[in-house]
Amino acid sequence: MRRRAVASLLGCLLVASGCSAPPGTDAATGAIQRTLDSRADALLERDESGYLAAVDPTAGELLAAERRTYQNLADVPVRSWEYELRDVERSGARATVRAELRYRIAGYDTAPVTSSRTLELAERDGRWYVSADRPGEGGVQQLWQQGAVEVVHGRRSLILGVGQDNARLREIAAAADEAVPAVDEAWPGEWSGRVVVLVPESVTSMAALLGASAAGYRGIAAVTTGETGAKGSSPADRVIVNPDAYGVLGDFGRRIVLTHETTHVATRAATSQATPMWLSEGFSDWVAYRDGGGTDGHAAPELERSLRRGGLPAALPEDTEFAFDAEADELARAYEGGRLACELIAERWGERKLTDLYRAVGEHERREGAVEDAMNEVLSVTPDEFGALWRDYIRERLR
Repeated sequence: MRRRAVASLLGCLLVASGCSAPPGTDAATGAIQRTLDSRADALLERDESGYLAAVDPTAGELLAAERRTYQNLADVPVRSWEYELRDVERSGARATVRAELRYRIAGYDTAPVTSSRTLELAERDGRWYVSADRPGEGGVQQLWQQGAVEVVHGRRSLILGVGQDNARLREIAAAADEAVPAVDEAWPGEWSGRVVVLVPESVTSMAALLGASAAGYRGIAAVTTGETGAKGSSPADRVIVNPDAYGVLGDFGRRIVLTHETTHVATRAATSQATPMWLSEGFSDWVAYRDGGGTDGHAAPELERSLRRGGLPAALPEDTEFAFDAEADELARAYEGGRLACELIAERWGERKLTDLYRAVGEHERREGAVEDAMNEVLSVTPDEFGALWRDYIRERLR
């Protein structure tokens, strides 16, 4: 259940489809746009032959891969699909294009998921065809490139799985449907009130969706992708489940994990680079445990062990203490410390003050001074004063 929010692949709100040509390109750019536009339109219209018509007919392997991709997407309720050209480099009848793929899921995404793509195209008889399509700089694999996507619709969730049996996906949908109202009760801010959960086949597949090494996620039950600090929009977050780690949890643990990650989805627009990890992760854990059980020896076992050994943390956890490569007990203490800090605020000042503090910190442009200003404004304390109260609270709460 050790997890943290992951930097995302997401972009700004789009209200119209179609590519936009980068400035300073030659006349071929318009033709390349038309090829990619027709490809996108065919996907939305469920026209397989039209989708494949954009592929170079001599590129046999790509043609087969794109046919699989189209079929893997068959049940996914895609609302929009488009390519925005960033750069076109042309050499005769060949061109290399750097573009952003942008798509939205119907009923869930108010902003598009974006993924960097590098496409190669070849001109034949005055028409451009896609001859290669791969992740661009910072781009990652998409779920439907891993296999056929099975779709389960919950009341307030959409579960997209690859290589999973239907019963497991329905169980995850049920847990996600419980998580959403729990988050609604704790977070008064506006958000979609719905969550999309991706369930890949393995931890290796999960890592491919995140563009990372599987080694860092083996003990992580789930993560949330998302763009922090997106003022004026609600980024299209995804909760990604590690089926291996999630599968060994009991019902209580699974509910905690999905409520924690759903809280990240709800608070994304209020989270920025100024938000410290102890607050973002601590708040998400506070919501998850808010109505789900006691603290003593259950939600904070590592801090309790430290307390029994006579040790208390000297200060609120630093961001580095939430790193995936940290020792398990150190990572647990960081999460527990953040959660108990939020619990202290909720008990001493009230839950509304806790959410007010979260927003006040996130509204700052940079980290420096953000917590200090927000604590002074919302709680009328300094960070040093709060740190002393927090240490006292841990001592009293866990003894």
